[in-house]
Amino acid sequence: MTQTTHIIAGVYGAPDTELVSIPTDAKQCSPLIPESADIAESPDSTLDYFAIAAPAGTQERRFVLAHALRALKPTGQLCVIAPKKKGGLRLKSDLELLGCTNVSIESKKHQKVASCNPPSDPSLIQAAIEENGPQLNEELALWSQPGIFSWNRPDPGSLLLMEHLPELTGRGADLGCGLGLLSHHVLQSEKVTELTLIDIDRRAIEMAFRNVQDDRIKFLWQDARLGPKDITGLDFIVMNPPFHDAGEEDHGLGQAFMARASQMLRKGGICWLVANRHLPYERTINTHFKSFTPRADSHGFKVIEAIK
Repeated sequence: MTQTTHIIAGVYGAPDTELVSIPTDAKQCSPLIPESADIAESPDSTLDYFAIAAPAGTQERRFVLAHALRALKPTGQLCVIAPKKKGGLRLKSDLELLGCTNVSIESKKHQKVASCNPPSDPSLIQAAIEENGPQLNEELALWSQPGIFSWNRPDPGSLLLMEHLPELTGRGADLGCGLGLLSHHVLQSEKVTELTLIDIDRRAIEMAFRNVQDDRIKFLWQDARLGPKDITGLDFIVMNPPFHDAGEEDHGLGQAFMARASQMLRKGGICWLVANRHLPYERTINTHFKSFTPRADSHGFKVIEAIK
């Protein structure tokens, strides 16, 4: 009888299964999928196979590739996929910069598919992890990490919203909290009794935990569009909702944030939001809120106060 060898595998994101093989029990490690494992906590040299849908950002991508190579056994195989125009053309050079040799590259369905084994010398891997991992950003004066929204500069929309926010009161939430920039500002009000920071990106939650130190806060790694359904009756919500999904503009993201905000607020509760001027959110706001008032319009952004 032939004995089947069990493959211990990891997967990052959602690689096209027509292009790469993904074992059914592969451990998901994407920070954008709540409850997934943290790739940085994968033990060294323990995996047989790792499949990755590579991030488009160079620093984020190299951090992920480095950790995957670190977690693979010396005989393990790394398989990485990326669109040609979103990092795919750089996969071979990225892997070679990490010490990999004999990198195989194929072109399929406008994607680049790279495969290789981990390098024998892990020094370049460790250097990439340190260079592209969590870091204290001097301009922001906040902990950050490549891949998080506006990771290396203050977002101008959030800054505009902070300029126009009044002193808030009671229980509230920051939907899509990112690094915690808005929350840090909101908590300057002693009248705020509780603030929940929610984000779908685990890295953002981890950085916000470092950046916002206050007994009145709690953190949730969750998709704000889907929950949390057990938080209701809030006095206020602040948000700078996303409008890109996988690099493509998607108005539905912000609209879903507004619908969820309405469900989380008490009657008379207030939602303060900022958005790019061209985004057509007013109809959605009118559907879910009793009234709304534009409070600012500057440098391509608009600030809106909506009352449930």
